Amino acid sequence: MIIVMGVFAVDFVFQTPDIPVWTKTQIGSGFSIGPGGKGSNQAIATARLGAPVEFIAKIGTDHYGAMARGIYQTEGVGTRFLQQSADLPTGSAAIIVHAETRENAIIIVPGAAATLTTGEIAQAADEIGKADAFITQLETPLPLVTHALTIARRAGVRTILNPAPVPEGPVSDELWDIIRLSDILTPNEKEASELTGLPVTNAAEAEAAADALIARGAGAVIITLGEKGALLRHNGETVMVPAVRAGAVVDTTGAGDSFNAGIAVALSEGLALPEALRFACAVAGLKVTRAGAGAGMPKRAEVDALLAQG
Repeated sequence: MIIVMGVFAVDFVFQTPDIPVWTKTQIGSGFSIGPGGKGSNQAIATARLGAPVEFIAKIGTDHYGAMARGIYQTEGVGTRFLQQSADLPTGSAAIIVHAETRENAIIIVPGAAATLTTGEIAQAADEIGKADAFITQLETPLPLVTHALTIARRAGVRTILNPAPVPEGPVSDELWDIIRLSDILTPNEKEASELTGLPVTNAAEAEAAADALIARGAGAVIITLGEKGALLRHNGETVMVPAVRAGAVVDTTGAGDSFNAGIAVALSEGLALPEALRFACAVAGLKVTRAGAGAGMPKRAEVDALLAQG
């Protein structure tokens, strides 16, 4: 069992040939609506990879909250700890995707997700204690992240922290405390740079940033480097795994979420970290070949087939 805590947000995806600027109206080239939010994406990806998963989050009682429940029922994501707010709407996100580069920029409004409470998280404490891994991110308010990671750590459960998004400004003591609760920290190159103040543009720089994060209390550090692959730093050793190319890049939204799910699932099946890293790179390599965040997550048979090709 894998427990994921995070945010569900409705993704409003706009494709555009040019990034809009203030006061200018930009004509787009495509539009879609689908499930998103880092935690939700990771929960869906985990289920599609064949692992039992429960999702801790909070949604509204509106149409989009009902949409979330319907999606989780279809995907096999457990909703025992999916809370509801009668006062705030379900979270939403505007995703701007460049039509040529496929890079994206995201604005998220958490809505009901921001009102999750420690008491609601505590309802899942027994299940967290039995889990193979606990995953969370930084879209949920930091005190709640601390609370949930502490429950998992006290129970001896492996904790995976995807430190995204990194809060603006200097890294707070509260965030360093959260990082110290992570057995595995999984920033991308931009997040690793924001956390450490170091440049992260290649493997050597990623290794230096990983060492800086380990010095601040993180366990193993995995830095994703986009098309260059991913770097694992653990116990003084470095493993660099190249990106897996499964086809033309269509949409990078949710690639990091699929990667985190891949790490958790592989570890829950007993793989060592380097092998889990290769599995996760294959998952992410497939994800970017299709549109949508949660909707574009690959299924286990696809990942196994890709890995079998070598």
